[in-house]
Amino acid sequence: MFWDSVAGVYDLFVNVVNRRTHQALRKIVAGLIQPGDRALECACGTGLLTEVIAPRCAHVTATDFAPKMLARARKNCAALTNITFEPADITALRYPDASFDAVVAGNVIHLLDEPMKALHELDRVCRPGGRLIIPTYMNRDKKGNTSGFATAVGKAGADFKRQFTVASYRQFFLEAGYADVEIQLAEGRIPCAVAVMKAKGA
Repeated sequence: MFWDSVAGVYDLFVNVVNRRTHQALRKIVAGLIQPGDRALECACGTGLLTEVIAPRCAHVTATDFAPKMLARARKNCAALTNITFEPADITALRYPDASFDAVVAGNVIHLLDEPMKALHELDRVCRPGGRLIIPTYMNRDKKGNTSGFATAVGKAGADFKRQFTVASYRQFFLEAGYADVEIQLAEGRIPCAVAVMKAKGA
């Protein structure tokens, strides 16, 4: 699995190559988490966002499909005591309806064969009116061309299924039935747009 193979070097990308973006992203996501929240994080990777979600909420369940990413996240977040780490498939979550107040899925929508199925699952496990927080890299430039980043990572094996601009990313959620989509942009070498919506519920 590609993501298991890069688990050992992913933090280098986060902390060096795209540091400005990820510092901004962490600040944005932390500001969207509220005290007392029961939070779910899908595609937690090496714990980049888990580290800022956990101190802001009552408890976070951090999940990932790649075992080595999950192992790295456990190590990076070892000092935090209100996290449960679990393997999970974002398109088939095992949690009951309305289990969480906030659901975060970072930098994964563009990788999925069935992103709408994943979005339905994220919404289902979030309480009605709760927050869906879905950051994704902007892998097209302002002219709509594929970015150098998307091309390089795609050749390495990441296999991006979708390439977004801020406008097309907003449109993705509008077409999914979310009337009020807030976008916050984490600027940097490889920008990341954070879509925020109220969950509709199951």
